Amino acid sequence: MDGDRRGWQQCLLSGAVFAVCMAGTTLPTPLYGLYQEKFGFSELMVTVVYAVYAFGVIGVLLLAGNASDTVGRRPVLLWGLGFAAASAVCFLCATGLGWLYAGRLLSGLSAGLFTGAATAYVMDLAPSGGAARATFVATAANMGGLGCGPLLAGVLAQYAPWPLYLPFAVHLALVACSAAVLLRLPETVDERRPLRAVRPQRPQLPSRVRPVFGPAAIASFVGFALFGVFTSVSPAFLAQSLDVTDHAVSGLVVALAFFASTAGQLAVGRVGVGRSLPLGCAALLAGLALLAGALRWDLLVLVVLAAVVGGGGQGLAFRGALSAVAGASPPDRRAAVISALFVVAYTGISVPVIGVGLLVDPIGLEGAGLVFIACMAVLVSAAGVYLLRRPVPTNA
Repeated sequence: MDGDRRGWQQCLLSGAVFAVCMAGTTLPTPLYGLYQEKFGFSELMVTVVYAVYAFGVIGVLLLAGNASDTVGRRPVLLWGLGFAAASAVCFLCATGLGWLYAGRLLSGLSAGLFTGAATAYVMDLAPSGGAARATFVATAANMGGLGCGPLLAGVLAQYAPWPLYLPFAVHLALVACSAAVLLRLPETVDERRPLRAVRPQRPQLPSRVRPVFGPAAIASFVGFALFGVFTSVSPAFLAQSLDVTDHAVSGLVVALAFFASTAGQLAVGRVGVGRSLPLGCAALLAGLALLAGALRWDLLVLVVLAAVVGGGGQGLAFRGALSAVAGASPPDRRAAVISALFVVAYTGISVPVIGVGLLVDPIGLEGAGLVFIACMAVLVSAAGVYLLRRPVPTNA
């Protein structure tokens, strides 16, 4: 019994470290408007600064996604915390756009190292028979941390001094505390090898995975693209179209999408993988429709509903997609297939968001948003129809 209690304490502490790291990746979200005023760059540059993060994540997934299996969990996570600290320092020292690019890239490297290694570490530390609860801890830490980032930054920017500095100083202190906690937790990889043993991994799709992977990847792409738009341009829309200049409100709207995603992922256990993917696609379509209505009629309530419904759909679709492709993959190819799904998902965060930024100047924020929504609606509808005609096997 004491061993189980100790195991769960370590599992929860590792989840807290996971949440701190992921919070740093979304911390700048409600602050982009302030950076625009300070440095005088366009909405396109906001989306590019945001998307640089995804390039960092994708690079790490392709080059070192399996590093923690080789060198151990703690060394990889300590490197991730180091990149998170360096990112915070870049934002604290920011005197121009280059510092923001550097900060976002380092944040992406941090998240890329943490995404797989921290999830595995949380599950490694859980007592025997606690896989389901450990999965909940990892999911809540990941998405909950992402949601806490904009909420923390928004509240501090609105109600405390030094809005462009205090959020990152607080995060830097949290990262230091997390490093101290991590150093007290045990290593869970028994047979560790030197760093030179880490090899880049190329995404691979065995033939039996391909029928499942296509619709799963499309649903993941659209869900992450919706998150990308919420976290990059929604603060600008709230300020320009709805006259919402309260940074705490902007941070809360973005946080709601991530918290709803956590709830959607937890619901997969009850809904089942076979139904969660088409239901997630339907909820994503509804979220996109609500976002279109918000852009068309300038209604804050529709923005909030779009965050909740779209976030829930993203959670259902993404965990369903992850379960489906993992279940269809041969055990010896599973890591490579899951890495391929994450690469597609993080491409969804970057490419469509930059497209929105390119369209803002010629057709305005509302027009760019509606074009994005139309494209994503076509993609997610096609995936949903395919899944209804060819359901994912229930044993996935």
